[in-house]
Amino acid sequence: MRLHAECKMTVSAAEDCPLVAMMRPCSGEAQWLVSEVYEMRPWVPSTEYVDAYGNLCQRFTVPQGEMRIEVGMVIETDEHIAVEPDAPLTPIAELPTDTLVYLLQSRYCPSDKMEARAREIVADAAPGYAQVEAIRRWIHENLEYRYGVSDGSTDALETLDHGAGVCRDFAHIGCAMCRALRIPARMVVGYLHELDPMDMHAWFEAFVGGRWYTFDATQDRPRGGRIVVAYGRDAADVAFLSNYGPLEMGEMKVEVHRLDLAP
Repeated sequence: MRLHAECKMTVSAAEDCPLVAMMRPCSGEAQWLVSEVYEMRPWVPSTEYVDAYGNLCQRFTVPQGEMRIEVGMVIETDEHIAVEPDAPLTPIAELPTDTLVYLLQSRYCPSDKMEARAREIVADAAPGYAQVEAIRRWIHENLEYRYGVSDGSTDALETLDHGAGVCRDFAHIGCAMCRALRIPARMVVGYLHELDPMDMHAWFEAFVGGRWYTFDATQDRPRGGRIVVAYGRDAADVAFLSNYGPLEMGEMKVEVHRLDLAP
C-alpha cells in the first residue's frame, strides 16, 4: 500500500538551541521511500548522520524565536504485517550480532527486574512468537490507554504500577518482558494508517524465528500500514526531537492518508 504522511510542528526557543531531529524515514526491508519534503522556516544550515541503530538524524540549531518544521513523505509499505504463531525462539548462539544489544536492559526497560512477571504472563506459551503474542495480548487487555498518567521519565515498571499509559509505555513493557525471556526486542516509532486519534506512534518488534516481527499492544489485531521512522532500545534512542537547551513545543499536527485506492 502507498501512504502519504506528514508532520507539522512549531517550536520556540528563548535563545539559539542546538537540536537533533529524527523525522526522516529511510528505505529498507519494511518500506520504500518514494518521495519526501523536509522544510524548516526559517531555513538554517543542517547536517545529517546515521546513528548506531541505523536511523537518519538531522542536526541543526533552532534560532531564537519560533521555527516551523514540516516533514512529508510518500511511502510504499505492507498492508498486512507478518504473523507466524509457530515461529520458535532463536537460540542466543544463533542470533545475528546486531540483535544482541536488544537483549540488554535499558533506561526505560529494566528487563533484569521483570523476568518473574514475564514468565507468569506467558505461562505455558511455546518459546518464541507465542510468548511475545501472550505479552502483547496481556498488555492490551490489562492496561488502560490513558494520557496524563506517564511522563518522559516513566519506565516499564512504573507503568505496570500505574496500570495505564500510552503507546510509548506499552512498547516499553513489551520490550522489557521480551528481553527478560531472552528474546531481542526493540522499540519502533513512526506512523500508523488510521490510528485514532492520529499522532506519532510507538510499538515494538521482537526477533524470533530468525527475523523481526511487529507487535502493537495498543491495537486489538495485527495491523499493517506502518511507516517506520526510527528503531532503538527505548524512547531515549528514538526521540523525534532532542534539544540541548530550552525549547518549547507549540502546535503539532500529524496526518496519514492512503494514496493507492481508487476514488
